[in-house]
Amino acid sequence: MDKKQLSEADIRSKFIDPAILQAGWSETHQIYREYAITNGRIVVRGQKAQRNMQTALRADYLLCYQFGQPLAVIEAKDNRHTVGAGIQQATEYAERMGVPFAFASNGDGFVFRDATLADGQLIREISLDEFPSPQDLWERYCAWKQWTPEQKKANAFAYHQGDSNRVPRYYQLHAINRTLEAIAAGQNRVLLVMATGTGKTYTAFQIIWRLLKSGAKKRILFLADRNILVDQTMVGDFKPFKGAMAKLSPNAKGIERIDADGTTSVDALELAITRGTKHTGGKQVNKAYEVYLGLYQAITSKGSGKTGADDVFRQFSPDFFDLIIIDECHRGSANEDSAWRNILDYFSSATQVGLTATPKETEEASNIHYFGEPVYTYTLKQGIEDGFLAPYKVVRVDLDRDTFGWRPPKGMLDDAGHPIEDRIYTAADMNRNLVLGLRDRVVADKITQYLKGTDRNAKTIVFCEDIDHAQRMTAALAEANKDICATRSKYVMQITGDNEVGKRELDNFIDPDSADPVIAVTSKLMSTGVDAQTCKLVVLDQNIKSMTLFKQIIGRGTRLNEEHGKQFFTILDFKRATELFADKDFDGEPVQIYKPTGDDDVVPPTPEETQGGEEGASMDGATWLPESTQGTGSEDAPIFGGATKDPAGIYGAGAGGDTTGGPDKPRKYQINNRVTVAIARERIQYLDAHGKLVTESLRDFTRINLAKQYESLDAFLQAWSSADRKQALIDELQHHGVLLDVLAEELAQEKGDGSSLQGADPFDVLLHVAYDQPILTRSERARRAKKKLQDDGIYAKYGETARKVLDVLIDKYADEGISAIENTDVLKVQPLTQMGSPVELMQSFGGSKLQYQDAMAQLGRAIYQPARA
Repeated sequence: MDKKQLSEADIRSKFIDPAILQAGWSETHQIYREYAITNGRIVVRGQKAQRNMQTALRADYLLCYQFGQPLAVIEAKDNRHTVGAGIQQATEYAERMGVPFAFASNGDGFVFRDATLADGQLIREISLDEFPSPQDLWERYCAWKQWTPEQKKANAFAYHQGDSNRVPRYYQLHAINRTLEAIAAGQNRVLLVMATGTGKTYTAFQIIWRLLKSGAKKRILFLADRNILVDQTMVGDFKPFKGAMAKLSPNAKGIERIDADGTTSVDALELAITRGTKHTGGKQVNKAYEVYLGLYQAITSKGSGKTGADDVFRQFSPDFFDLIIIDECHRGSANEDSAWRNILDYFSSATQVGLTATPKETEEASNIHYFGEPVYTYTLKQGIEDGFLAPYKVVRVDLDRDTFGWRPPKGMLDDAGHPIEDRIYTAADMNRNLVLGLRDRVVADKITQYLKGTDRNAKTIVFCEDIDHAQRMTAALAEANKDICATRSKYVMQITGDNEVGKRELDNFIDPDSADPVIAVTSKLMSTGVDAQTCKLVVLDQNIKSMTLFKQIIGRGTRLNEEHGKQFFTILDFKRATELFADKDFDGEPVQIYKPTGDDDVVPPTPEETQGGEEGASMDGATWLPESTQGTGSEDAPIFGGATKDPAGIYGAGAGGDTTGGPDKPRKYQINNRVTVAIARERIQYLDAHGKLVTESLRDFTRINLAKQYESLDAFLQAWSSADRKQALIDELQHHGVLLDVLAEELAQEKGDGSSLQGADPFDVLLHVAYDQPILTRSERARRAKKKLQDDGIYAKYGETARKVLDVLIDKYADEGISAIENTDVLKVQPLTQMGSPVELMQSFGGSKLQYQDAMAQLGRAIYQPARA
């Protein structure tokens, strides 16, 4: 057998697989082939997106001690490579997975990199028969970790495998393992920070599963602050706990528990809360379960923060739970005065793990002060880079009354006849102190315009200032979409804390297979925990200065669902909330920011385009007040019938709206039709190749970057002419942020119908933008090329077959561009295949491939002759 002739797949099956199986590795739960470490970042161009597979990381083999406990990575190469050719690649993957062992092989043996230095060597070569056993690597790994016997026991137990047999993602493994290590080391307060959409609940499930099965923990309480969070958890990630899991419910009927079919029910179940005697407050807890899920409002005195005999959690002894998981812990547990802290302080002996995407750090509340520094952090930026989260674009719409302010004429009355206070009303006042009916219509029209230009069935969340605003916006959107709403009454729905009808539709909104509602209008209810996988549009018409709230709202769109066509999402911002991208605490940037003005289409005309303006500096140098002084209102939204904490008065008086004001808040003036509202200005931004936000125009950016690389027009022409493959040069320019397809679309818009740019060559787009040269289409260049070859006697050099080949290649260039003819594979497609084989066609140019390549170089020079020629 000649190994040199074998493919990499053959090397794996014939040499590497037998070696690791002989060493004792199990095919069923220890060997994972083609393990996807990262999926590859999603690149957005206009309304289309695709993965950049060059950024995807995939290990040929991941070896695990138990299911989900990685130990080593193997990188395989075919035998034309050296035995250690893949060790650098394997090392990179091993470091990403957090393991010390990396192997490379070409079928002759292995190069073994052992970062534990157990044998005193970092890298050595071993034979196929010397591959180490699972137990050998596990013992080295435990010694490297310096684990105590307790830590070793906790981490040796397998993850829950489930039906999918999927190994958790690399960052989930880190989060789970570091949490278990910390707990086993005696750390009783643990903080995990993971971006929205990265699987915090699944991570929590695996932590609980391993601790329960290893016997390290026996009674667990999972706390959340939204019913939807608890219900999603029970029927989703926690489903394997069925029979041992119960939900603490505020009603006296009983406890909701997950059934075998994955649904929750109350009747026909063991009761965890039954009718009791007076001294128990009418409720008595069944303590027979291992895992309890609770809404903190349900187990305290109605979420008020006051203690009382009817606090359900006090029916458990203080030492009943030995593990408490607090989901979205930024929303209350960090504050000593919060209701959550009553629960946590009562069960102070339990290990407490806080989960959040946005740890809160203010003068009043601190997650880190309570839990300590995070044992692991996985950011939004990392999630987008790895391809696990959806990237996003931003469309900014500045309204004139918000941007420039509005001052009422002297003596002006609102619609209720109240005199309007004489002052300048700005964006912060809109829908809080001043309601302009025409403003609602403009916003609703712009949202509708965007959906009509993209996808009218794209799930959309509209964040309003308060419940009163949400009700008005729902009506405005229904009117703007009356052609659909006439037959689909639930196309637009108000989903707020006070609206029972709307809340019942929340499950349908987040269901990818449910058609309606399409547009969910809310204030704060959907800002956190709502798993809207197919949400493609997030609309901000709410004053947001809190970085915590901003990140949570952005998180409503970051989940991917490629099966349903969700690869990215758009933020439509009417309140300049996205200026928080400039904050040092924000770790992810948009792929595009676009600001239409006047009658501009709200759908971005190009994938990434920037127009300079006065806002440019604000994106780079803005400073922000601490959350406690920003006056945007409490994040404790109306919660499914629970108490509403609203010190800033931002929710109004419910559906009817409070226009009379109160002793501690200003009057809300309402003017429906007497004050006009219009679009004020436009801004577009996009990311360059280094992920930095570019604030100058795309044309200026292109011109500046070409000037940096080529000192003159002649230098650029020389580089273009000498490039063996023009497409390679185009690709390199695009890598540096010179987006040629975007430039072409922009130029087409400037020219009105854009007819002169139909089929423009990227070469001409660059010459026009950077050097002010006239634009030629590919068809014009093809015509000029044929004339050039005729005039210069090139055609006369060759026989009939070669001349026909040249003509076909020129025509193909006119239709498809230069990349279509630069590879010899073009000789394998029609109509060239009808003229002869690729070898025969190349021979028609003089007998050798070299002569064919020389003819192609002459053709390239003829195509790209200067426009003035």
